[in-house]
Order: sequence, then C-alpha cells, then structure tokens
Amino acid sequence: MRLALALLLLAAVLAFAVVRPRGLPEAVAAVPAGVLVVLTGLVPWSAARSEVASLLPTVAFLAAVLVLAHLADAEGVFRYAGAVAARLSAGRPVRLLGTVFGVAAAVTAVLSLDATVVLLTPVVFATAAAVGVRPRPHVYACTHLANSASLLLPVSNLTNLLAFAASGLSFFAFARLMALPWLAVIAVEYVVFRLFFASDLGTPARPAPLPSVAAPRWALTVLALTLVGFAVAEQLGLQPAWAAAAGALLLAAPRLLRSPRGAGPLLLETNPPFLAFVLGLALVVLAVREHGLDRVVSVLAPHDAGFVGLLVAAGVAAVLANAVNNLPATLVLLPAVAHAPGLVLAVLIGVNVGPNLTYVGSLATLLWRQILHARDAAPSTGEFLRLGVLTVPAGLLAGVAALWAGLTLWGAS
Repeated sequence: MRLALALLLLAAVLAFAVVRPRGLPEAVAAVPAGVLVVLTGLVPWSAARSEVASLLPTVAFLAAVLVLAHLADAEGVFRYAGAVAARLSAGRPVRLLGTVFGVAAAVTAVLSLDATVVLLTPVVFATAAAVGVRPRPHVYACTHLANSASLLLPVSNLTNLLAFAASGLSFFAFARLMALPWLAVIAVEYVVFRLFFASDLGTPARPAPLPSVAAPRWALTVLALTLVGFAVAEQLGLQPAWAAAAGALLLAAPRLLRSPRGAGPLLLETNPPFLAFVLGLALVVLAVREHGLDRVVSVLAPHDAGFVGLLVAAGVAAVLANAVNNLPATLVLLPAVAHAPGLVLAVLIGVNVGPNLTYVGSLATLLWRQILHARDAAPSTGEFLRLGVLTVPAGLLAGVAALWAGLTLWGAS
C-alpha cells in the first residue's frame, strides 16, 4: 500500500507537470505531494531533511544559472548568436543547420539546456525567417540538442549536477570523459537531421536584408570567465553555484547601479516555483525508492562497467526517462550505480539522450512544445516520434561506445 500510494503521488505530479492546467507551475502539485509523503510517514523526517540538504547546492546552481541566462539574453547574446548564424549561413539551409547545431551545442553546454529551449528557440525562428529558409529542421535542432548536447559539462543540465555529485569525478575528469560522447551524439544527430529533413534543407532560400548586430563584448567576456570559474571553484572546494552567481552579479551590476529596484525582478528570474518543484519531486521519488523501487532498480542496474554494462545502464536510463521523466529517472538510478563512475556517466547518457524519443522525456522538451504552440507552429507528434526513433538508439550506441573508449584510454578518474 505504501508503494502504491507513493507511485500514485508520483504519477499525479508528473501528469500535472505535463498538462500544467491553466498554466499553473509544476510546484502546485509537487510541493503538496512532497509534504504529504513526509506527513504520512512514507519518508521519515530525517531522510527528508537529508535529501533536501543534499539537493540544495544543485538547486542553488540552477537558480543562479537561470538568472545568468536571462541577463545574457537581455545583453543581446542570443540576438548576436542569431545574427552570426544568419551571416555564416550565406543563405544556405544546410549551412544554417550546421551553424545552429554549433550554437545550440555551445549554449547548452555553458548555459544549460533551459537557455537553449527558452531563449535560443525564438532566435532560431527569427534567424530562419531572415535567411528565408524553412524553420522546421533548425527549430527541432534546438530541442534535440538541448537534451543530447547537455552531456559535456557538470553544469550543462540538472541531471549532470546530480550525476557529477554521485560520480566522485573532478570537473576536468568529468568533461574529459564526456567530451567524446558529446561529440559522437551530436554527430549522429546531425547526420540524421540531414537525411530526415532533406526536403526542407533542399528548398532554396529567399533571404531578406540582414541587420547588423554588435557583439555584446562585456556579456561574452563574463560568460567566458564564468566557464573558467566553474573549474576554478572546484579547485577551491566551492560549489559551481558560486561561479554562476558571480557571473550573474557581474552582468547585473551595471543595471543595478542604474536602477537598484531591478533586484526584485532579477530574483524572480530564479524561477522559485520550479526550484520548489525539484525539491518536492525529489521527496516523492525518495518515497517510491524506499518502498520497493530501489530493489527493482538494483536488479536491473548492471554492476560491471564494461561495454555491455554501460550500454545496459544507458538503455535502462533512457527507457525510465521516457516512462517517468529524466529527472526522477536520474534520482532513482544514481544510488544503484554510484559504485562505478563509468556507470554513472552511462546513466547520464541515457537520461540526456533518451528524452528525444518522446515529449514527456524531459521538462525542457515539454517547454519547447509549449513555445511552438504559442507561435502557432505546433510540432507533429508523429514526426517527433519518428525523428526520435532514428536518433535515440543510434545516439545511445554512439555515446556509450565513445564513453567506453574514453574509460579505456583514461580510466574513471
């Protein structure tokens, strides 16, 4: 009965997050559910406090990077990226796709997948219109790379931060081991996109005059310094949230000096409801784990970090991500594979690449779908699924093979 109640609460929270009735934030369901599992004894108070405390550094980073991405957008970083992509494409749809891939991969790696979905997607729409090409391949690239291109750095995705904490790896070791999978998965995505969208990419462009956009040098400099700060913070024993917060403060300083009242709206950019959703969801997932799911996962999860074990770990993670969303899947699987850093990274490949198969795989994909609906450019469910079937299995295989090669070359340290 306890497991059934925990599963019912998890299903209700996830269903609410997918549907978001009346546009209400996900926290409306997740926070009461999290409180309920504690009040009913499904999760002891001590375990709840420990879970929340362990997630606070991750939630703090998420808050800081949301503000950083908002400020980068306000400073014109994304408009500039769109202008550069339009100029480099020279009116050629295939060249624009390659440029969008590069920009989306870089934005996802440095500013996290939410920046790619929320801030870059509208820019890509505008860029495609300016270049005079069909937007479909380029807009689809935003959601696919928001997920699959988030493999590179510990700070690229909330799932990465959780895996990074469980792996015991340093910032550099994590990035070194994930660099090959990152490149391999992006390469697979690009090849499939070229074939899948051949008709759109083969349609001649009808470019319009391109406006000149000045480079936001200060913002680009701060972002570069922030990226360096992520690595330096670890050497100093600091959480990455401090580096993200420092970058946000540097970008915000000129605005706050002109208008100190701007601090309030900036704090709202941390998206408190979503942060509360993450904590509430974690408590509900903990209830499911403690009342039976941990035992099931321990049976399914491999214990050997050889190629087959890595592939199984990634496959199980991808399936679970599409069943219950990638954040709960990460929280469920990490304790079962924490004994082997290689398996932790394989799980990360599964929960980051796997969500490209269905809309429910990640919250970022659901948000991307909402953005397209708001622009009267609703994606076709059948098309999304067909593209996912072509990219996800091939991406998982390529990513795991690259991870296995990296582990063979450098070891899990």
